[in-house]
Amino acid sequence: MAPSHVLVPLDGSPLADDALVHALETFDCPVTVLNVVTPLDSPMSEGGVLDAGESRREAARERAERIVDRARTSAAERGRTVETAVETGDPAETIVEVATDRSVDHIVMGGHGGDRNELARRLLGTVATDVVGDAPMTVTVVR
Repeated sequence: MAPSHVLVPLDGSPLADDALVHALETFDCPVTVLNVVTPLDSPMSEGGVLDAGESRREAARERAERIVDRARTSAAERGRTVETAVETGDPAETIVEVATDRSVDHIVMGGHGGDRNELARRLLGTVATDVVGDAPMTVTVVR
């Protein structure tokens, strides 16, 4: 069954960009792109190492806006439009929450990989692995 609404989380990586292209070229339904700004006091953020000042928060928001703006441009180049969202929180949890809140029935996301002999967490990436395990909808990981 074809999805009726697809969510594409973007983190600025080439694999995330590939996931967006895959979603736009594969599915003829609304696509929402999401960038999750990790709180600067989180261990997953550079703020876990660097001071979490207001200038860092603003820089993180500006980076997020650039990422979703690039997604709008990429969609327009393919004759499509996308809805955009920027949220703050734990990436995997926020992706699943946004997907649920927006009645998304398919998530398409990039995965990050390492040596093929390593565990799934290295093959797909920590966030992708968590989303695959927690999302109540279909998740496609693009590599």
